[in-house]
Amino acid sequence: MNDNVFDILQSRGLIEQVTDAEALRAQLGAGPVHFYIGFDSTATSLHAGSLVPIMAMLHLQRAGHHPIALVGSGTTMIGDPSGKTELRQMLDEDRIRHFGACIHQQLDRYLGLSEGRATAVDNADWLLELGYVDFLREIGRHFSVNRMLAAEAYKQRLEREDGLNFIEFNYQLLQAYDYLYLYRERGCRLQMGGNDQWGNILAGVDLIRRVEGATVQAMTFPLLTTASGAKMGKTAGGAVWLDPELTSPYDFYQYWYNCQDADVGRFLRTFSFLPLDEIQRLEALEGAEINEAKRVLAYAATAISHGEQAALDAEAAAEAAFGSGSNLDAMPSTTISQAQIEAGIDLLGLFAEVGLTASRGEAKRLMQQGGIYVNDLRVSDPQTRIDRHQLQPDGILLRAGKKKYHRLVVEG
Repeated sequence: MNDNVFDILQSRGLIEQVTDAEALRAQLGAGPVHFYIGFDSTATSLHAGSLVPIMAMLHLQRAGHHPIALVGSGTTMIGDPSGKTELRQMLDEDRIRHFGACIHQQLDRYLGLSEGRATAVDNADWLLELGYVDFLREIGRHFSVNRMLAAEAYKQRLEREDGLNFIEFNYQLLQAYDYLYLYRERGCRLQMGGNDQWGNILAGVDLIRRVEGATVQAMTFPLLTTASGAKMGKTAGGAVWLDPELTSPYDFYQYWYNCQDADVGRFLRTFSFLPLDEIQRLEALEGAEINEAKRVLAYAATAISHGEQAALDAEAAAEAAFGSGSNLDAMPSTTISQAQIEAGIDLLGLFAEVGLTASRGEAKRLMQQGGIYVNDLRVSDPQTRIDRHQLQPDGILLRAGKKKYHRLVVEG
């Protein structure tokens, strides 16, 4: 591919702000560039919204550039105030380190960290060794308190009653130091991140200019929301995780397939590698035909995160759930005993237990709205119990709403 990767990112809507567009475009076209993105160590898994930076990293990697995947175990001990209305819960170091290791393992699937195609770093390895006074003398003197207080992230917090904690006020210095450290140790010349990180990233660019007299670049991605305004990677049932143990490949596939019509083209550009002319054809489909575009999107996003076979299985399970296939094996399922099915199981409680609804109360409300189904038959009686009368050769099919399925399998 002869296209400059900067143009590819721009055409796919992955660039929000950049320090110097022409300089960065020239830099990316001149030869391999070491670049980095940081990920918070706040959970054992990233979520679907994290695919935005991951896809950007993959585009750059495909163009011959070298990704540095930074997990912020050090900065997570402080907590980034950007976009937060209150102090983040403080986690202990062992837990944060564990989260960071899990995230690096997850990123390995995408970037090939263990194969040397990308580099894994943890900023706790250098931040925790810093001497406080030495750090203030070397790094802190380059930061203007007036300028920091003018930043939107800090202004929002200062206007609240509980204000901005001093420990959070140090976050920008530490993230800026990360960029300086990676510039010195890894030759990193580009930092990327979500648009809410723009101020922190620019602080690193400025620090390198002041300390090293060098020009480096920064770029941010748009903070994606759905057409309805919902945060990317969130559903009524919670986060859509990249870990298949937390969100099954089938549920992951369904998340993308169930997107709104208005989001299909944008999501295909962001979360797939399909050629743009093919995306234009798909997003122009209307009526029931738009489901073909959604199927392509769901398959592509699932294959990138979980592999081709998992995407095929999820697609087959989805077709089976809608009556046009026969393979139910990839559908989320729960095994129950013969004794349970003989005794009968409270239907509303069961929907909550298997994760089709957040609670029994939510299941009851959904039933009142006509959204509870057993074996594709609508159920309206809240006293309904599941027993052997609903058992079919493939088990018992539960459905919440139009597209959320779960299968009960009876052991033996």
